[in-house]
Amino acid sequence: MRIVSIVGARPQFVKLAPMHPEISRAHDHLVVHTGQHYDYEMSQIFFEELDIPDPDYNLGVGSGTHGEQTGRMLTACEEVLIKERPDVVIVYGDTNSTLAGALAAAKLHLPVAHVEAGLRSFDMRMPEEVNRVLTDQLSTILLCPSRAGVGNLGNEGITEGVHLVGDTMIQVLLMIDHRLDRTALEGNGLSPGDYVLATVHRQSNADSRENMESILGAMIDSGETVVLPLHPRTRRNLERWDMLSSLEGEENLVLLPPQGFFSFISLEKHARLIMTDSGGVQKEAFFFRVPCITLRESTEWVETVEDGWNVLVGADRDLIEREMTRAGPGMDDPTSYGDERVCARIVDALETL
Repeated sequence: MRIVSIVGARPQFVKLAPMHPEISRAHDHLVVHTGQHYDYEMSQIFFEELDIPDPDYNLGVGSGTHGEQTGRMLTACEEVLIKERPDVVIVYGDTNSTLAGALAAAKLHLPVAHVEAGLRSFDMRMPEEVNRVLTDQLSTILLCPSRAGVGNLGNEGITEGVHLVGDTMIQVLLMIDHRLDRTALEGNGLSPGDYVLATVHRQSNADSRENMESILGAMIDSGETVVLPLHPRTRRNLERWDMLSSLEGEENLVLLPPQGFFSFISLEKHARLIMTDSGGVQKEAFFFRVPCITLRESTEWVETVEDGWNVLVGADRDLIEREMTRAGPGMDDPTSYGDERVCARIVDALETL
């Protein structure tokens, strides 16, 4: 078969990493990069570190409003798909690249396979939730990372083409765990278990001065060493609000640029606690059995909360400060999101076409 994968953002590059060699064993696999993430630290470094070949197409769409960005991606993806006429188009996760690729394929009557199908936060204020729901409705093959995902699709009347395969990112973590070292810690004067790792990039937080003041205030007041790699969007807003220079003077905040994949995963593995508004980081914390505080009011990774390894706090300063002191280990035998054969099961599902 001729298979096209459409990706555009950091988490999708990670999901693609184990998929490309598995697909390429027996099929023609083309990679389309929309350019949604385009900085070296958010894009190219992941291709290099994870040994992913350069994309066959880089659409160079860049940033913009949701409608503007998705529209440009839709047009550009359609042109590639008309030229290549693949047997199936794979989209990953819940970004604007996901929805644009699915729409372009569906309108050309090409089968769509959705990796990470069925996840739901049940919060339609989240752009990612809109993308997830619409992509699942457009998909022919729905590749679920968890039983909860299968159940969510069934509740929406989607039962055909649904496969429980596990999560490709878990396969990546299993593949690279033995390669992780402490270089990122030592380079920043950190010791295992003696710091909190934080990430804040989601629109609802990063674009809200009120939320950022609350979240950052809780970090500072905690007195703990908080390591905060700054997403480009978050850094731009902090500069615009004249907040960045004062944060750089806080002794317990370690502000870093965006990290490469191995550096960031190493920081996750050795943290005492993780604070994040990222879905992928919640799941990675769960894999490493590091307690997590999620700076959102809902999550699509419900098992992480049910199993006691994750707690939702939103941007409530008092809740954040309280949970920073209370968060601890959850269940000893939590839910599994997959193994080393996730991608093999996905290829088996694709071949049912």
